[in-house]
Amino acid sequence: MRYFFIIGLLFTSYTAIADYLPQDGDIIFQSSQSNQSKAVEQATKSPYSHMGIIFTKNGKPYVFEAASKVVYTPLDKWINRGKNKKYVIKRLKDRTLSAKEITNLKQVAHTFENKPYDIWFGWDDNYIYCSELVWKIYNRALKLKIGQLQTIKDFNLSSPVVKQKLKERYGNNIPYKETVISPVAMFNSPLLITVDKRD
Repeated sequence: MRYFFIIGLLFTSYTAIADYLPQDGDIIFQSSQSNQSKAVEQATKSPYSHMGIIFTKNGKPYVFEAASKVVYTPLDKWINRGKNKKYVIKRLKDRTLSAKEITNLKQVAHTFENKPYDIWFGWDDNYIYCSELVWKIYNRALKLKIGQLQTIKDFNLSSPVVKQKLKERYGNNIPYKETVISPVAMFNSPLLITVDKRD
């Protein structure tokens, strides 16, 4: 009986994941294993330090992300790269994207492809970081503001890890008033609902 119970739990867990069908525009979050991840998580008080937007290409799901540059990464590869392979996937609440809206998202996404990663978290389009990429795609394609914009001074900058990273990036000229969007701000947006996760 115990054997069948354990098998049942495993099957239930597998089914929950298997039931998820990626849709263009889904937003995926994870804890990155990059060297700046810990600083981002402490500054934003969130376990989510990396994110991207899911698009289907040639029948397969990819994550459009700002890594070393803005690229398409196969969904399974993106998930496996995260801490403990955990993730959360969200999409717009009470709304199904039309074919036209998906086209708009992809067209805006294309304007960012291959742009270099922004280690300084600036708000211009010359360099792009992960949450900035997804926020701007949705804002410019659909006029939606997913997550509250903030400034660098709004974050928790007191931890030694954060202070060290700020010193590395800016020296003594920290741009406290720079507009930023964090992964957790988008994660907590009331416009989104969770459609899949592995925790």
